[in-house]
Amino acid sequence: MTPWVLLDSAAVPGNGGELRLYQRGEEFSIKIEGHGELMNSRVHGSEDALAEGTCARLLNRKRPRLLIGGLGMGYTLAAALRQVGDQARVVVAELVPEVVAWNRKWPGMCGGHPLDDPRVTVHEGDVAGILRREQQAYDAILLDVDNGPEGLTHRDNDWLYGMDGLTAAYTALRPKGVLAVWSAGPDRKFLQRLRKVGFKVNEVLVRAHGSKGARYTIWFARRND
Repeated sequence: MTPWVLLDSAAVPGNGGELRLYQRGEEFSIKIEGHGELMNSRVHGSEDALAEGTCARLLNRKRPRLLIGGLGMGYTLAAALRQVGDQARVVVAELVPEVVAWNRKWPGMCGGHPLDDPRVTVHEGDVAGILRREQQAYDAILLDVDNGPEGLTHRDNDWLYGMDGLTAAYTALRPKGVLAVWSAGPDRKFLQRLRKVGFKVNEVLVRAHGSKGARYTIWFARRND
């Protein structure tokens, strides 16, 4: 079997460890030091489902504005762009600048060039900063940050998934807007926090690759105006 080749590495701000980008043939993998693989270019069914499920809940809004927290390999962004119209606008917040550079340099990771789409604006920084300052700005907020409510790479994610962060997300959404959150697994306490903030929540289990692979959890939480 062809061996993995290390292409680049990047430190996660806030002492979150080191990300490493590997390639093996046409396959890419991002791993975090001490915790193994975070994502793989062959297995992105749950990232696609995050975007597709969100866009299906946008109630046919003609000019939707979306915020995506976490670029990863770009699959969620690419899937969202396939679902929304020409008048949509998508802001992508990525904490690690090198991840943005990787997506531009190795577009095979995401099967295209979603960052080149004129509907996309890239924010190199923490999505939490956007949520703290925005009010009724987005029709949907998609969070694929870290490992879900139990983060691995960035301690500030405790705020993002806590009551303060969820309240900020609620405030940043327009009426009937949708917050979608990807997680490596279920989390009963997080589900309770979503409901306590005021969201109407659907919890969905999805596969990593079509009908196969590991099961992940996505919460689709609608602002309950």
